[in-house]
Amino acid sequence: MSDTIETPSGAMPASRTRFGSNSGQPMTRRDGVLKVTGGATFAADNHPEGMLHAVYAAATISRGRVTSLNVDAARAHPGVVEVLTPANRPPLAIDPDTKPYPFAFRTEVLQDDTVRYAGQPIALVVAETLESATEAARLLSPTYDASPARIDFDTVEPFDPQAVGVGSPPTAEKGDVEAGLAQASHRVDARYETPGQYHNAMEPHAIVATWDGDRLTLDTPNQAIVMSTGSFGAWFGIPAENVTIRSPFLGGGFGSKAIIVGPQILTILAAKMLGRPVKLALRRDQMYGPVGHRGATRQEFRLGVDADGHLTALDHLTTAVTSTFEDFIEPASNASHDLYATPALSSRHKAVRLDIGTPGPMRAPGEASGSAALESAIDEAALVAGLDPLEFRLRNYAETDPASGKPFSAKALRECYAEGAERFGWSKRPLEPRQMRDEAGRLVGWGMGTALFPASMFQANATATLRADGTALVETAGADMGQGAWTALHQIAADGLGLDIGSVEFRSGHSGLPDGGIAGGSGHTATAGNALHAAGTDVIAKLADLATNDENSPLFGAGNVGVEARDGRLYRADDPDRSQSYGEILARAGLAEIEGAGQGGRDPASAEERAMFSHGAVFAEVTIDPDLGQIRVTRLVGAFAAGRIVNPRLATSQLYGGMIWGIGFALHEEAVHDKRSGRIMNANLAEYRVPVNADVPAMDVILVDEHDPHVNPLGIKGVGEIGITGTVGAIANAIWHATGVRFRRFPINIVDLLEGAAAR
Repeated sequence: MSDTIETPSGAMPASRTRFGSNSGQPMTRRDGVLKVTGGATFAADNHPEGMLHAVYAAATISRGRVTSLNVDAARAHPGVVEVLTPANRPPLAIDPDTKPYPFAFRTEVLQDDTVRYAGQPIALVVAETLESATEAARLLSPTYDASPARIDFDTVEPFDPQAVGVGSPPTAEKGDVEAGLAQASHRVDARYETPGQYHNAMEPHAIVATWDGDRLTLDTPNQAIVMSTGSFGAWFGIPAENVTIRSPFLGGGFGSKAIIVGPQILTILAAKMLGRPVKLALRRDQMYGPVGHRGATRQEFRLGVDADGHLTALDHLTTAVTSTFEDFIEPASNASHDLYATPALSSRHKAVRLDIGTPGPMRAPGEASGSAALESAIDEAALVAGLDPLEFRLRNYAETDPASGKPFSAKALRECYAEGAERFGWSKRPLEPRQMRDEAGRLVGWGMGTALFPASMFQANATATLRADGTALVETAGADMGQGAWTALHQIAADGLGLDIGSVEFRSGHSGLPDGGIAGGSGHTATAGNALHAAGTDVIAKLADLATNDENSPLFGAGNVGVEARDGRLYRADDPDRSQSYGEILARAGLAEIEGAGQGGRDPASAEERAMFSHGAVFAEVTIDPDLGQIRVTRLVGAFAAGRIVNPRLATSQLYGGMIWGIGFALHEEAVHDKRSGRIMNANLAEYRVPVNADVPAMDVILVDEHDPHVNPLGIKGVGEIGITGTVGAIANAIWHATGVRFRRFPINIVDLLEGAAAR
């Protein structure tokens, strides 16, 4: 144990550190070389000695029960070690049909022979090789007692949910909507539909489970590393400290890797049962069912507009799809809470239970689907008011949060509108549709959408150790899903210590480190970053205490004026020529190193007093072949205000990614069910379409300067999800502007265009 110096009780740190010598710089990903050279170890790359391979058999019906499995044939296949079914599955410590811990989902772990959705695990085969397990799973040849699949909205009655999303209220009301509609000069009544969409991270879910007595080690991609130790432990009746999760690299998560799912539990159970490590890696088709998705929605709007183009009422009702056994409801109507000023506002949710896997958080849950519809409906309101879409949005600009009445912690949305419109050339847009064509005769349309996402923040811890040689070690159990989090967090940590990033070792991705919080809700950089920065400043405060109380130090007596940490030295604030290196201070104190700790979390009072969001505006250009109905997005310009930008290169990359996802939402992504069996017919990346390089146009991202002194000590907001929220509506609105036809179902495709053209 190294010697440490504690700051005297009640003493104020007599130091400050600059935020910006590393942060604010467009550094490349520090793990990039490992990834492009194959040196990064993902979960499925782990192969402990004696490891077995698991493959689960998936239900091919969506409702009913399994009547038989040919277990004997599967067990007889060479290399097979065990076949788990409901008949022989060992007991678990908790009931899978309950929610015994926070953020728990009811899941399927072979508790009975019931089939709740197509793709549900109905047996697990464990073998010496992946090939043996795969063939044995095929030999199970299940038979079923099937019931008719309930896949369509109209097959069941909706119900009123108790909560939406992760525990949010299902309704929000302000003012008298009916009165607002009655006094309106213009009305918009429209229904929009969004389909089921599925996480398709480059890295499918995988897990390698190893038991040592009652201690469990898991190699698995995870977005909530420390929190999940307690969740996994609950399933097996062991304390959280007996569970180790190693998750150094994630090949994408988008929300799906924060939730514990049945296949993971079954793999761990098999490892315990057999006394050997067991690995399970999902196939691409198995990503469509047991690991969450974005649920389909129907969204109904009633908007009232007065003669001057101001909203008199906004009513947003969402009916969302969920499973028959769980209650995650896509909170799409919440997208209408915080954008447009209106004296009367109502957002409501209903839900229908269908024979599908349970939906869950998927990049910008609620905001993505809700804003796609809202931004289209707002364009419809601008049309009936006879106003340019940007002018209409400016007339209905909310100076305070519409739902709560709170002031915003910061809001640079006007600047986003102005800078984005200027870069795009919006002033040249004709008001009427079908007025522009390109040189090839294709219809050209311009549209826009407002982007919004909450400035989320969780709780996190971090430690920092400063060594006598001037280097440092910082630690927090954060997650990097490919977005460059570890680089941005490394930059923040180095600034907290007043060191160049090259002098700071960064450790993360392991549950044995301080809890880095949840990598979700676009809040990870703010959460873990504030903890890391606080840990560094804690170390510097202790170091300053040593120096300013040392009569032989040039910093002696500087406590009243403070010192500044930079470049591995402490400087007197009133006389920068008087300084001392970190190593000298530690050497004079007889210490090899000094340690500090920090926490990240939002001040509850600040959160209660202010509404906190990132804002943005997206402008889109599309071209459409009038004869073939082919749609091309040819230009996207996005302007975003998200507080302090830690790394402009990585932030821009994240915003590009969000805008590309917006293209996919608007034009490509849709899970298609066979209505007879309930099976997803396009559970692959050949037919479940996502944007490829040829679909991605020239994109331009503008990072609008914004200072937010209230959101957290470092003023950091998130950029991971906001890029989707304005883009979908912008593309849909551009298609209307090109064609004069309003399409209210996503994704918009060639058939829609041709049918719309025929109906004109």
